[in-house]
Amino acid sequence: MGEGTLPELRSQLLSRRTLLFGSAAGLAALGLAGCASDYMSLAEAEKVYGPVPNEKFPIPAVDVSKVDPKYFRKTVRYDSNEAPGTIIVDPSKYYVYRIEGEGSATRYGANVGRDGFRWSGEAYVGRKAEWPTWTPPKEMIARQPEAGKYARGMPGGLDNPLGARVLYLYQNGVYTLYTIYSTSAPETIGNGITSGCTGLLSQDMIDLYARTPVNTKVIVLPA
Repeated sequence: MGEGTLPELRSQLLSRRTLLFGSAAGLAALGLAGCASDYMSLAEAEKVYGPVPNEKFPIPAVDVSKVDPKYFRKTVRYDSNEAPGTIIVDPSKYYVYRIEGEGSATRYGANVGRDGFRWSGEAYVGRKAEWPTWTPPKEMIARQPEAGKYARGMPGGLDNPLGARVLYLYQNGVYTLYTIYSTSAPETIGNGITSGCTGLLSQDMIDLYARTPVNTKVIVLPA
């Protein structure tokens, strides 16, 4: 594996994210609890987002109290002329859709690029990987010198910013430096925090990854 934009230096910034986003997400979850009949219940979410022990690096359960229920995985009505399997990223709403056909899609909550790092357009999945190595590009090291210690690559694992699964986005045979990746920071879902990549909860990313072959079309809508 090679270069990739840094979703965030997980081990160094997680506590800050929790401070910034955790309380707000928890309050949002409480506020919606009484009217979230259209969303997965917390009890259901605890099952869907439970531990995944049979992985190379066992994945812990998601603390679903840190996620607004509207970002839990859901099959929704979504009219589209795109072929089944197409992935549509809607950064303005913090959702990723997988077109299922017949007017429906699987919808996943996401984190997206922060202001100044968002992009839009068409791409495709040029390659995919499980538990990938992550190598920060030179531009990122210039912005965040602390990433320099990983200039030769950070091995796959729970602390790796790309997480358990990653889809690498290409245009015209060239890697765009953007990915759809796994995040283990639930408080980031529904927020713009990355350098342009799109993050899903690990359990959601495993689901999407398993159903997404190489060459799948990806559309990133304007924010």
